[in-house]
Amino acid sequence: MAVDATSAPRILILRRDNIGDLVCTTPLIAALRAQLPGAWLGALVTTYNAEVLAGNPALNEVFVYEKLKHRSGGLLSHFRTRLAQMSSLRGRRLDCVLVPAPSPQTLKLARSLNSGQVIAAPGSVPARQHEVERAFDLGKTFGLSGKPGALQIFADPQKKIELKTQLGNGPFAAIHISARRPAQQWPLARYAELAARLAEQQKVMLLWAPGAKDNPRHPGDDEAAAEILRTVKGTAVIPFPTPDLKTLIAALSLADRVICPDGGAMHLAAALGRPVVALFGDSPVERWRPWGVPHRVVRPDSHDLADLPLEPVLEAFRALG
Repeated sequence: MAVDATSAPRILILRRDNIGDLVCTTPLIAALRAQLPGAWLGALVTTYNAEVLAGNPALNEVFVYEKLKHRSGGLLSHFRTRLAQMSSLRGRRLDCVLVPAPSPQTLKLARSLNSGQVIAAPGSVPARQHEVERAFDLGKTFGLSGKPGALQIFADPQKKIELKTQLGNGPFAAIHISARRPAQQWPLARYAELAARLAEQQKVMLLWAPGAKDNPRHPGDDEAAAEILRTVKGTAVIPFPTPDLKTLIAALSLADRVICPDGGAMHLAAALGRPVVALFGDSPVERWRPWGVPHRVVRPDSHDLADLPLEPVLEAFRALG
């Protein structure tokens, strides 16, 4: 049942999964604000993805909690903080909790908030439906219709100034190499050759999540980046580790075009309006392709990036103009 646009419901969006998934929810957030200007809109997210919503003007409040595996303090302190946060949210007297990714644990959390109703996306995803569209469909109860708009994130202005000072004048091509799943990992030798070829024409930012690859909580790509940088030494390739989302978002905002595997960085680049060459392995292209920006998807027939040669990636980059 649609909600009158003059009403002021209290709506919480619960998204406790990955960075890209939350980015794909931002058109829903913007449309809800436009449809219900008097509503209270909140989001419950994690320490891992919260920066995606920093500075988002459509939200009244963002609640951030640590997943158990990411906790920075002791176990008892972690649970006390979690309980206090849940109590605070119940006190908001929520009318509705929207759940774009209805895992059993997320649904249990949503129901524990004692809202008027919980609206969850279907567990299965229809063929050819994008994750943006899947999340956007949750707004039909509130009168949303039509096609979702653009992704929205907001780079921190001070961080952009800081990075511009470090990087100098562009234009820059950005290559982001980090990907957790093996099928999404392109061979380092090909990343190195790509960076060297692009650096013949313009400056190239080499971006990666810093840290050791065997870190159980936050595996990083320092070793991989070092191997690439040894190969491209003496070129216009600028090494730029991104220790947090704020830095990654600011760096991508300075890029002219972005090349990266399917994942969080790809969706962040699209949300910043950057043309993207997306390297896809075994994930569904129709569901996860870059939304709302010029892009080229490159994927080998095997759906394993180990089998993707360099030339199709260079051709896709050139085709973006």
